[in-house]
Amino acid sequence: MNCFMFPGQPLLRSELLPRDDDFDAIRELAGRRALFDLDGFSWLGEEGTESVKLQIYGVAMSLYHARRLRRQGIKPGLMAEHSMGIYPAMAACGSLSEGEVLELTFRAGCCMAQMGKSRQYALGCVIGLTLEPLLAIAENNEVYLANHNTSRHFLLSGERKNMEEAEAEAFACGAFSVKIFPCDAPLHSPLMAEVEGEMRAIFAGYRYREPAFPLMDHIDQDYLTAADLQDFMARELLLPVYWERTCHALRAAGAGSFFEVGVGDSLKKYNRWIDNEAK
Repeated sequence: MNCFMFPGQPLLRSELLPRDDDFDAIRELAGRRALFDLDGFSWLGEEGTESVKLQIYGVAMSLYHARRLRRQGIKPGLMAEHSMGIYPAMAACGSLSEGEVLELTFRAGCCMAQMGKSRQYALGCVIGLTLEPLLAIAENNEVYLANHNTSRHFLLSGERKNMEEAEAEAFACGAFSVKIFPCDAPLHSPLMAEVEGEMRAIFAGYRYREPAFPLMDHIDQDYLTAADLQDFMARELLLPVYWERTCHALRAAGAGSFFEVGVGDSLKKYNRWIDNEAK
C-alpha cells in the first residue's frame, strides 16, 4: 500500500522552484490567498516573519508534490502527517481546498508569530541520546519534548535562553549533535496555550469535509474524520509529534511504499532508522 507522508515546516528553503503548470497554479494561489510571492520569497502585503515564510513555502511545495504524484497516477492508500504537515494533508485528502489550506497556513502562522514579539523561542534538535536522559534534560531546563522522531532523534521546544542551557547539558550527557533554530513560537509544547483560543477561532472558520483517504494523526495514531480536524489542529500545538510510533502504526496498517510529499526527505530517513531498529 502507498503511504503519502506530509512533513512539517522546513527549517530552510532548500529546493529549486519548479517551472510547470502545476507550480504556476500553486504560486498563484499562494499570492492570492497567503499574500506571498514564492518566486521572490517575499510578501505581497504586510510583512510576516521568516518562520511564516517557511511555513507557507513548505505547505506550497507539499501541495505541488501531491499534484505531481496524482499526475503520475500514484494514489495513496493511507496518509500521514508530521506537525504542520496536517495542513497540506487536508488538501490532499479533500478536506479543504488548496487555497483554503494556504490561507489557513498564513493566518495560523501570523497568529503564532505574535508570541515571538515578547519572548525569544527556539527549537533544539538533539541526536544521539535516548528518551529518558532527553526528558530529564528538558525538565531540568524548562523546555519540552516537541518531536519524538526516532529512538535517538528528538526536537525540543521552549525559550531560547533555556534551550541554550539544555544544549550544553545534552552535549555533557553524550549527544553527538545538538542544533538550535530560532522560531516564532514554541510549537508542540504547553506554552502554546497562550494563543490556543485565537488559534481555535481560526480553525473554526473553515468547513471540513470527510477525508477521501485514511489520514493518520501523529499523536494517537487514530484516523481523523472531518469532525476531528478542527480540534486536532488545536491539540497538536500543545502536544509532541510521535513519529516513531506513527511509523510503526503505518507499517502495521499495511503501508509498504512511502512517498514524502514535501521538501526534503527527513521522514524517509526517520523511517529507515526505525525500520532498521525493528529488525
